[in-house]
Amino acid sequence: MTSEKGPAMMIKAVLFALGALAVSTTATAENWAAQAEQHTVQLENFEFGTGETMPVTMSYYTLGTPERDADGKITNAVMLLHGTGGSGTSLLRPLFGDELFGPGQLLDLADTYIISPDNLGHGDSSKPSDGMRLDFPRYDYDDMVRAQYRMLTEHADVESLDMIIGTSMGCMHSFVWGPEYPGFVDRFVPLACNAIEIAGRNRMFRQMIIDGFEDDPDYDGGNYEDAADLETGQLVYANTLILAGGNPYRLQAEAPTRDASIEVLHATQEALKARAVDPNDTIYQFDASRTYNPAPRLSEVEAPVLWINSADDFINPPGLGDPEALAAQMPNARFVLIPASEKTRGHGTHTAAAIWKDELIAFLEVHPD
Repeated sequence: MTSEKGPAMMIKAVLFALGALAVSTTATAENWAAQAEQHTVQLENFEFGTGETMPVTMSYYTLGTPERDADGKITNAVMLLHGTGGSGTSLLRPLFGDELFGPGQLLDLADTYIISPDNLGHGDSSKPSDGMRLDFPRYDYDDMVRAQYRMLTEHADVESLDMIIGTSMGCMHSFVWGPEYPGFVDRFVPLACNAIEIAGRNRMFRQMIIDGFEDDPDYDGGNYEDAADLETGQLVYANTLILAGGNPYRLQAEAPTRDASIEVLHATQEALKARAVDPNDTIYQFDASRTYNPAPRLSEVEAPVLWINSADDFINPPGLGDPEALAAQMPNARFVLIPASEKTRGHGTHTAAAIWKDELIAFLEVHPD
């Protein structure tokens, strides 16, 4: 058996990387989510790419002080975009906010107005589990970005953004935003994604999650009574995320023996199963990337771009799709690959701002307001 400290630390590290737990390494961590104001708005006659039209609710969180022009439009907005299965509070965590939101920091809330939405299909925004189940329109990333745009322009008094910082799915949304709404966003900081079609192992791991739920005997065509009853589907989901979200260097360091590895695995599985996700919502979330393929339009992204991946990212391994060449297609883009270490967090490195903050400092010095 291992010491209590080893598994406990590893479980927290894995859960944080998967977005399932807010973890801070500082004693003075701020509760940014508690300080945020939540807003709920309705987008009338929202048209999905499928052709279906319905009202859509969008929820978003704000921090900081908005500055307005003579027409009342907000001029200092930075939008944060969370990953698959996350919410508007996913980046309002100490590991992210404590490095960026404080006095004198890059996104000092005295000067910056943070907008962090629950994206379509997530959090308190419209999603299948609200009641429609599989009758909910099968949205994709284009729909999600269009909902963000309508939320900003129709309800939040925002006609332009200083910056979008997007993680994972939000990273991919950045590459949809650039060509679709040219001139709206001054700078992009996409973290932990690729700019090619979701295919190969990336699509396979998503399909494993979808199949795990749909093939569960208790799925009942999406008409299950309790998400926790789908034990097989929840276990497939947990196992897939443990592999996809973990940093192999930290996993090796924290679980250096066979017994420790099994203990950490089982404990992490139980912790994730205790946070059972809604199967229909999760299926929609992981399938929404099916039409994503921004590569043919990258040359249209004229705004400055700082694109950062980490070398221990299972979902976006180094060299896949040749991101350096993809970045070169954009007139003002720079791609950075962070070396793997015990400090990085696999795919979850995107939320550990201390690891990549220096790159952001340099980027903003070259591309100031």
